[in-house]
Amino acid sequence: MTTTANRTTARTGDPAVRRKRLSRPVAFAAIAAIFVTFTAASSAPSPLYVVYQQLWGFSAVTLTVVFAVYVVGLIGALLVLGALSDHVGRRPVLAAAIGLEIVALVLFLAAGDVPVLLAARFLQGIATGAALTTLGAALVDLNPPHAPGRAGLVNSVVPPAGLAIGSLGTGALVQFAPGPTHFVYALLLAGMAVAALVVLVMPETSGRRPGGVASLIPRLGVPARLRGAVFALVPIIVASWALGGLYLSLGPSVAVGVFGLANHLIGGLVVTLLCGTGAVTAFALRTWPTPRVLTIAGALLTVGTAVTLVGVQTGNVVFGAVGTALAGIGFGASALASFGTLALLAAPHERGELFAVALTIAYVAFSLPAVIAGLAATSAGLHLTTVVYGLVVVALGLAALAAQRVRRA
Repeated sequence: MTTTANRTTARTGDPAVRRKRLSRPVAFAAIAAIFVTFTAASSAPSPLYVVYQQLWGFSAVTLTVVFAVYVVGLIGALLVLGALSDHVGRRPVLAAAIGLEIVALVLFLAAGDVPVLLAARFLQGIATGAALTTLGAALVDLNPPHAPGRAGLVNSVVPPAGLAIGSLGTGALVQFAPGPTHFVYALLLAGMAVAALVVLVMPETSGRRPGGVASLIPRLGVPARLRGAVFALVPIIVASWALGGLYLSLGPSVAVGVFGLANHLIGGLVVTLLCGTGAVTAFALRTWPTPRVLTIAGALLTVGTAVTLVGVQTGNVVFGAVGTALAGIGFGASALASFGTLALLAAPHERGELFAVALTIAYVAFSLPAVIAGLAATSAGLHLTTVVYGLVVVALGLAALAAQRVRRA
């Protein structure tokens, strides 16, 4: 009994401190809320890009660079820090990520030119990459035994929901609130301060184990027993996140340049229509069999993007909106099937690294085509770039459907 008590004290510290920790159900909800805050913060600058362009007069190439540095920081963090919380614990990594996010938000508040904006976005990318894998793993750690799929559902719903909230909220603040390039970051700073307090009182869900320094060496690994299941998800992850990259990087610009919608709230709604629909879909389909959800994802990503392209070609806003909503259903179904599957497959010591693999694939697909599209928009024009990008997404959606058929066969 003494030995057990000593082990417990070593793991949690003084018993009085342990009593102050949040209960596991409350901690689960708090982690989900922090997850939303991080993803909302990541999409908040998107409706502001047009404002920054007007204020500082930079080109579409510069806009693409601003988008790209965020993703470089995020993917770098996924590669280097993705498995760190499996070794040192979830709380230290989360605390560091929140601290770095606060620094980035302060830089956003102070930004008066492109270099400061670039620095802020780069640091935000690192903070977000470190946080996402750790938050996803912590949710699985805290998953209630009576609802084994809940963590997977939250991991599926939160990313599109947070992106939608960040874009729509920023669009509304830019249109109606004072200080459009400052107020949103002040609100996010307050949210991050609350998140820091939560981390102080949340229980640690992953014990320390050797190999923390070695885990910093960039590598992506999938356990052999999981490779078939993970590789089968790659086509649909690439298709859905490539579409998300188009909307978050060029969506508000397309609303202005192609459809003539200059209202900043509309710019935010463009992203929200895709991501918000995705979040609702992920929740609505949570009890459906994964193969059926994957089929819905591939089909509606393809059809929705094709309908959106009809709207772009004809300048018809209704087609553009309907197509975006259909593609949003596919986006949400893809997130549900892919991250929900990973949450159920991974063992506790594999969670951080496996989520890092999936998120790295997602964000490479999210960023690389969008960066290429941003550069192409300068020379080929926004309209042609959007059409070509959309056709690539349609092709990826068809490839995802074909991969699912081959996998089932």
